[in-house]
Amino acid sequence: MLETQPTEHLQASDDPEHVRNPAVTYVAVLGDGAPGTDEFYRKKALVTEIAAELTGADSAPVEEIQYWYPEGSRPVEIADFYSVNPVPSLLYRVLSQVPVGTTQQDVDAARARASSTADTASDEVTVFTIAEQDVVQVMHHGPFAEEFATLGRLGDFARQRGLHRSGPHHEVHLDAFTRSTPQDTLRTILRDPVT
Repeated sequence: MLETQPTEHLQASDDPEHVRNPAVTYVAVLGDGAPGTDEFYRKKALVTEIAAELTGADSAPVEEIQYWYPEGSRPVEIADFYSVNPVPSLLYRVLSQVPVGTTQQDVDAARARASSTADTASDEVTVFTIAEQDVVQVMHHGPFAEEFATLGRLGDFARQRGLHRSGPHHEVHLDAFTRSTPQDTLRTILRDPVT
């Protein structure tokens, strides 16, 4: 296998690339169902508010989401991730980067300080780390509904190199968005761990 080059976590090319992504620590919460539901946006708001408490950031922290399907679902590769299984069956993890060394106690204290209206007792908010890993990635520009074509390019790139998805599909949303945000100028890194 070719040796991959290290990359910055919040950077990606407009052309598909195979890189080594660094380890990243997050505050995270799990969810299930299709993206875009009220519950999805509630969990996004909760994680963002807690991350802002932990980092002291003046601007909204970058939001990231990992997606995967339940055990027993039909296998999917990169290009067909959203088209083989029913999207409402998705499982996901909403993530926002926090400093290395953040503890569960730090997260619990930040959660209490945030006093988010998006918080519910059933939300298990945790520290979560994604280890350093080989990924294929590409920058997607524009509406989420147009990700199919971009994932197709990324999947073709991986297939030509004999690479296969080896973990959850990962989306890095560089621009904050709500349900009503116009999507024409949004930048989203589409990233998949590979072997």
